[in-house]
Amino acid sequence: MPQPVLNILSLIQTPALAEACVQWLKGGRYHLVPTDPDAEPLAQLERHREDVDGLLLEEGAVGAGFFGILHERGLELPAVLIGPVSGDVLFHGAEVRLPPDQLEQLSYSLDAAVSRFLRSHTPPASNEAQAATPDGWKLSNRLNGRLGYLSVYYKRDPSRFLRNLEAEERDELLNSLRRSYRDLLISYFKNPATANLAIESFVNTAFFADLPITKMVEIHVNLIEEFWKQLMLKGQKNDFLQDYRLALLDVMAHLCEMYRRSIPPDVPIVPAPIPEVSSPFA
Repeated sequence: MPQPVLNILSLIQTPALAEACVQWLKGGRYHLVPTDPDAEPLAQLERHREDVDGLLLEEGAVGAGFFGILHERGLELPAVLIGPVSGDVLFHGAEVRLPPDQLEQLSYSLDAAVSRFLRSHTPPASNEAQAATPDGWKLSNRLNGRLGYLSVYYKRDPSRFLRNLEAEERDELLNSLRRSYRDLLISYFKNPATANLAIESFVNTAFFADLPITKMVEIHVNLIEEFWKQLMLKGQKNDFLQDYRLALLDVMAHLCEMYRRSIPPDVPIVPAPIPEVSSPFA
């Protein structure tokens, strides 16, 4: 069964970045709708409002008031923001951040943005905004109608599982995940808010790519060994590196939560049948 195609409005100003995004989404379930970089973003969004299912933004491409206007009008969408991972929320709590050097994870980030948005039960900014929201923008008539919650979250795309990728694409994704995890470790004890977003970014891709736990542990161990060697060469203490086991446990806890949420609530948990064992004295 072919995957449904979702239209993502691209508000990317840098030409090279825009082209890279197109390449990483080619042939997948997402279609980028280009915009005129010289035109007003809000006007373009209004013009495409019947066809757009999500936003892809380059941080700094829109003014600070852009998101506020969308909030007022109740026009919120799944969004991936390409830029540095920080603890700031620019659009809404379900937005997903992706650093520009980790575009290999773009399709997985869009999966996460859509699923997180559909999970969210955040009400509109006001009753007036809800009343003014066009029918075409209402969640029940858009993402739930075109895609369905089960399609994106409960039923991941196996063709994009790590084990099913071509060797070159698999290596690219693993290298990107390694960079994500390195950023995570660097910020873990320095900036908890940034670290939390970095964990979410890493776990989103790990979940949708079906990253094996053994591979995740391998990434952690290799990076800690790399840090250990660097500190040794500089003659600095390295015993504190063992504290970063907390980061690995944190990531695994987040990943377990993702898998827990992926279990449909209407699926009963039936205990496995106990096999009958014949008595030797029968």
